[in-house]
Amino acid sequence: MNKTLVGIDIAKAHFDLYDSLTHKHLRFDNNTSGIKKCTRYLVPLKPTLIVLESTGGYELDLVLSLQETKLPVAVENPRRVRDFGRASGRLAKTDRIDAVLLSEYAAALNPLPQPVKSPQSRKMKALVARRHQLLQMRTAELNRRDHAKDKDIDQSIKTIIAVFEKEIDRIEQQLRTLIEVTPDYRKKLQILTSVPGIAETTATMLLVELPELGQLNRRQIAALVGVAPINRDSGTFRGKRMTGGGRRLVRTRLYMPTVVACHHNPQISAFYKRLVEKGKTKMTALVAAMRKMITIINTMIAKNQSWCLQ
Repeated sequence: MNKTLVGIDIAKAHFDLYDSLTHKHLRFDNNTSGIKKCTRYLVPLKPTLIVLESTGGYELDLVLSLQETKLPVAVENPRRVRDFGRASGRLAKTDRIDAVLLSEYAAALNPLPQPVKSPQSRKMKALVARRHQLLQMRTAELNRRDHAKDKDIDQSIKTIIAVFEKEIDRIEQQLRTLIEVTPDYRKKLQILTSVPGIAETTATMLLVELPELGQLNRRQIAALVGVAPINRDSGTFRGKRMTGGGRRLVRTRLYMPTVVACHHNPQISAFYKRLVEKGKTKMTALVAAMRKMITIINTMIAKNQSWCLQ
């Protein structure tokens, strides 16, 4: 059966489309008008799959428009697409070439379409992202204050820090309100915060960045986060097992909660200490503890159970 696969290369001002049925290359403006024209073109085409790269936000309006018309859209990690291109011998890079490459990537790897996100989910993701931005800016100002010798400069930095802290409080209040009025989020947050080491901020991050919790098995969720060990064997050679790939943001923000859990969560602490006593490095044991914690959380969400029932 012939499949119609569409690749779309996104830029700030425009996006390039290639479809495998007509072999057409089309360019649309990346604005409301251009997105409407693109959607009208694709609907009668009935593509089997549309693949785009994640571009830090330039793709969001287009993805939402396509999903609202029930078109299957997969948003892929640019690194995976780039590696695929290199493996295919595609070294040249233009917007048109990238659109073709994305359609070939769809044919070869058949990525799963993203589920349609609810308005609440999109709102929460935006709020969490904004909170993270504000925290980074506040940290930058705090670091500058360490070296501010002039009183006027120090006062200026203090004023800006106060503004950031006020805005962070406002964003956090919006997050709490959104969770409170969304029963599914409220219940999942209660489950996540029952885990020793997982505070409300981390629980909210998991709700936003890992919506697959409870829907995958333990191996799949570990691989999705990037904490599943990867074999590196060839012939008689047995390489060191490594972790990687997956959602780096989730791993990064789970690091400190895992450190806390290794000290204050009896189940995770015992597991961590047992690995260290067996000769594992502390970092290896910490990653393993993160993997164990995320797989337990995955089971908790699937079974709608709090930590006390583990």
